[in-house]
Amino acid sequence: MTARRLGFNTRVSFSDDPAAGLREGIELFRAAEALGYQSGWAYQRHFDHYLSSPLPFFAAAGQHTRRIALGSAVIPMRYQDPVLLAEAAGTTDLLIGGRLQLAVSTSGNATWDAVFGAVGTDARTEAERRQERFLDAIAGAALHIVDGPGQGAPVGTQLRVTPHSPGLRSRIRQGAGSLGSAARAAELGIGLMTGTVLHDVPEGASFGEHQARLIDVYRTTWRDKHGSEPPPVAVAASILPGTTAELRETYAAYDRQRRTEGMAASRPQGALTPVIGADLPAGMRISPVFHGTPDEVTEAVLADPGLAAAEEIVLFLPPAFGLAENIRLLTDAARTVAPNLGWDGGPARER
Repeated sequence: MTARRLGFNTRVSFSDDPAAGLREGIELFRAAEALGYQSGWAYQRHFDHYLSSPLPFFAAAGQHTRRIALGSAVIPMRYQDPVLLAEAAGTTDLLIGGRLQLAVSTSGNATWDAVFGAVGTDARTEAERRQERFLDAIAGAALHIVDGPGQGAPVGTQLRVTPHSPGLRSRIRQGAGSLGSAARAAELGIGLMTGTVLHDVPEGASFGEHQARLIDVYRTTWRDKHGSEPPPVAVAASILPGTTAELRETYAAYDRQRRTEGMAASRPQGALTPVIGADLPAGMRISPVFHGTPDEVTEAVLADPGLAAAEEIVLFLPPAFGLAENIRLLTDAARTVAPNLGWDGGPARER
């Protein structure tokens, strides 16, 4: 196990009071930083009881934290204007002292397609086009050269995204659930995050085995393409060590719900029910839940090939858990499991 970094992934969910949910989300990041977590990630989901616009949230959370990296997991590029996203990302990164990490995806959603408007090609092709434009924009590339009058600047002026945040491109990751997506991330020269959903899993292969293969494809492609070692890989997983009998039963109940309801499990009150539940399409798998006593969880995590292949473990928090439940889970994981995974963190201290 080479997981030297520890993070968490929250959906910043809410029921009837969105403002309270956002404030609790900030408090969760503060608590995680105090526990020594190196990264905190927030899921983006449109038209639901979850965070829909992560960059303003990170700009706010960054004013209440000092060290923890703040990241999205994931932003679907199909529904982003790449230039506007680059401007917002650069602004946010500068405001929080260069701690922004963005994981993006090239997946699509038929419902969101209807709201955001049709495009002239399929969702993935469009997402990949926008992703490449976004990467150019945050890298400081010239997006247009003024070539005539009436364009608001002298002819020959190169237009670039401002404010520019140096180094931000090196902190972009691909949220990958397939071998092809992992290979493309390596070809683009961006980082990799993989987590709780995988595609094209062959019959007979475990989730962890296929995840390890995905990570290997990424690293092999990177070395072949760039002739250097790839950046650290992050893997999100449901790791729930129960330090009391009551917690163990709570986490076991979550596992049962996830096994029977699939992606529809653990929804905050009022949240939409996903179309995909426990009946998954062929080749699609959701990750296991590692629960039990701290020793049992540690043993299972160490034996999982996907987690063993990662340098950073990101704890996926059950979406319906409240602030107190999440802080308890983060505390127990940091104190009982993480030290056995090679984690070099601990309670935050002045650096």
